[in-house]
Amino acid sequence: MAVPLKESRREHWETFWDEKRDVGGVYSNADRILRGLERLTDLRGKRVLEIGAGTGRDSFPLVERGAIVYQLDYAENSLKILSRIARQAGYEVTIVGGDTFRLPFRDASFDIVFHQGLLEHFRPQQAEALLRENIRVLKSGGLLLVDVPQRYHIYTLIKHLLIAMNKWFAGWERSFSVGELRAVLRSLGVSPVSAYGDWMMPSFFYRVTREVMKKAGITLPLHLQLKPFTSIRQSIRNFLLSTPLPLYTGISIGVVGRKP
Repeated sequence: MAVPLKESRREHWETFWDEKRDVGGVYSNADRILRGLERLTDLRGKRVLEIGAGTGRDSFPLVERGAIVYQLDYAENSLKILSRIARQAGYEVTIVGGDTFRLPFRDASFDIVFHQGLLEHFRPQQAEALLRENIRVLKSGGLLLVDVPQRYHIYTLIKHLLIAMNKWFAGWERSFSVGELRAVLRSLGVSPVSAYGDWMMPSFFYRVTREVMKKAGITLPLHLQLKPFTSIRQSIRNFLLSTPLPLYTGISIGVVGRKP
């Protein structure tokens, strides 16, 4: 009898976002999506779609740059978080509940389509279908940004151990190399124009320690500030981000492609 393949299901995300209702305790992505897009285009007036928006931490900052932002997710608990944040902060966004494989938008509706932490939850055939739907709603000359976990990292090893033990919060996911991600986009007719990598801030080991201590009833601060060490580390990080090193050592990578 064949063993069913592990998968990331909707109930995983409903549970995850129910537990993360206090978004102040959710780590940000250190504005890497914003940086990845701003180096290529002026966001003012651009129609932008974030798919699998979660808390909107990557697309709300685009509103502040003048973008016209649409946020899509299929988890009801995510949609509630997005609505609450938009209302409290006064962000003008369009929040949509929908299926990433059947986007409720016409062809060529957006200047920019992006997702972070989404593609890795699908096996190759599904991932290709997902990307084809992204490309369908993207205007000619528009940008598609795909942000995924980078394969060669200790995080990847720990993640796969947890998946094997059925302890991974998202059920199942995979990782990518930057070369593989570029090749996937090229195979679908999208030309890669930029790539970036990033490390966790604070570090992966601090985050793991914080989670372990939390289970013991001790809550460490979200970010550990040790002056002047923190500012020195930040300066070194900013310099290294401009080099190829994060593409091969960071926890996350992103590739931006342009639709013909």
